Amino acid sequence: MSRGLNKVMIIGHLGRDPEMRYTPSGRSVTSFSVATSRNWTTAEGERRTETEWFNVVAWGSLAEICNQYLKKGQQVYVEGRLQTRRWEDEEGNKRSATEIVAREMIMLSHKSEKEGEAGGDDHYPENDEEEFPF
Repeated sequence: MSRGLNKVMIIGHLGRDPEMRYTPSGRSVTSFSVATSRNWTTAEGERRTETEWFNVVAWGSLAEICNQYLKKGQQVYVEGRLQTRRWEDEEGNKRSATEIVAREMIMLSHKSEKEGEAGGDDHYPENDEEEFPF
């Protein structure tokens, strides 16, 4: 029997504060965006930077931790799997979105000094996603 693999690991900065909501059954889900950048030099010697944005979704206790401790601008490591959702909008157009369903999260930078909390290098393991909040 053949096996598949769907694993994503990113390190980047939060583009916005996390947003937490609840499914009709009361399950917590938090979403946030993470930007990753890569730098290179062209053959002509010009420096270039490219930024890629990822939408991240965390479920259950990991969702609550992300909502409580993550803030815009913070550096974070996220590990999970890619998932593509498909739906029809109000006008009947077919839409889709690809996102990372987080399994682990590690805060790599501290919260703002003004907030008076340190949050670096904290590791939060697996969550148990199952429902879609949409």
